[in-house]
Amino acid sequence: MTILDGNVVTVAMPAIQADLGFTPAGLAWVVNAYLIPFGGLLLLAGRLGDLVGRKRMFTSGLAVFTAASLFAGIATQPWTLIAARALQGVGGAMTSAVVLGMLVALFPGAREQAKAIAVFSAAGAAGGALGTFLGGALTQLLGWNWIFLINLPIGAVALVAAFRVLEADRGKGLRAGADFPGAALITGALMLTVFTIVEAGTHAGTTTAALAVLASALLAAFVVRQARAARPLVRLGLFRSRSLSGANAIQVLMIAGMYGFQFIGALYLQQVLGYDELLTGVAFLPAPVVIGVLMLGLSARMIGRFGAHRVLPAGLALIVAGLALLGRAPAEGAYVVDVLPALLLLGGGFAAAMPAVTALAMAGVRKEDAGLASGLFSTTQVVGGSLGLAVLTTLAASRTRSLTGGGASSVAALNSGFQLAFWVAAGVVAVGLVAAVLVLHRVRPLAH
Repeated sequence: MTILDGNVVTVAMPAIQADLGFTPAGLAWVVNAYLIPFGGLLLLAGRLGDLVGRKRMFTSGLAVFTAASLFAGIATQPWTLIAARALQGVGGAMTSAVVLGMLVALFPGAREQAKAIAVFSAAGAAGGALGTFLGGALTQLLGWNWIFLINLPIGAVALVAAFRVLEADRGKGLRAGADFPGAALITGALMLTVFTIVEAGTHAGTTTAALAVLASALLAAFVVRQARAARPLVRLGLFRSRSLSGANAIQVLMIAGMYGFQFIGALYLQQVLGYDELLTGVAFLPAPVVIGVLMLGLSARMIGRFGAHRVLPAGLALIVAGLALLGRAPAEGAYVVDVLPALLLLGGGFAAAMPAVTALAMAGVRKEDAGLASGLFSTTQVVGGSLGLAVLTTLAASRTRSLTGGGASSVAALNSGFQLAFWVAAGVVAVGLVAAVLVLHRVRPLAH
């Protein structure tokens, strides 16, 4: 539910703008208002989960997210919807930051943990992949408000289940790591980073460069603070782990390519092939189906047998192949020939790569640092997705403008821009593939 809300609004944007009277510039904040607090608070929320209890953080965040969904669904003014989306981002960060840490604690055994991570990855992938479909279907059938109101019964059921099923855990207490200056620095750095990335896609310039420098300065100040604090918010020694650092870096590259594919792929289907919103969502369905089937039935067994360090490169190779296929999709393309094979490759690759990179990121993490590692993993997802979307859309738009100015037809120019974006995405994931082979080839996360 929380991952789905990151992109469910994409196809509902025209209806929201017409109903609430958003300006074109203001409309982007329906997405940005969610992403910035979500990405900025993940690391802090993960660490606070270690200190006050991960179940308490998870259920509190779920309650905040569900309440914010109600406010978003009944919004009648642009500012009220933006405020509700920001509150959704806060609640989403509180829940998402600790869920991996809870899984590691609940399933310490190698086989059980691999299965749990596969189910977790399948749920997240389904949320991301189904966002476009559900956004189009709900908007056309019931109205844009229901892309938010549908969260109310889901959130209520999840909240009741969490109280009944999850065991209570006692954190170490805020005194064990309540570094408030450090918390302010890292939260400010991450929020500025996400804001700079999403703004760079449309307003690149001196202001964006200045914000990037400021975000880097805050991050550097945070590192210095953690090295000197008596009770640091983040134990810097955690990043000496090749598995944790390598897996998170590789995830940034993988998610950048995959998230950009979802957005650019939807534009290709709509603006080049002429699909409407609902048909675009239906066209994407094979990917989440493949992801769900393979993650729930095969991924855990593959990781258990061959090791995550071997499964990850194989999955990334399939993703590169799928993106390369889309890079040659013509303007007069046919779905069965030019789109469906790529979707199947991307679905199969992601089903293998995502559980593997998750297992590697959490390998060897101490129980008391599980929430922090979980928050870090979720943070790199948001940064990777935002970065991929900003870079790929900017490249596609620049190529389209150049060709249109040279006399090319609008469809041909759009298609060429999208092809460029797909090829760049394939190159980005290919860098992750090389890193996976070179950096993580000796890691054995399931050899407990």
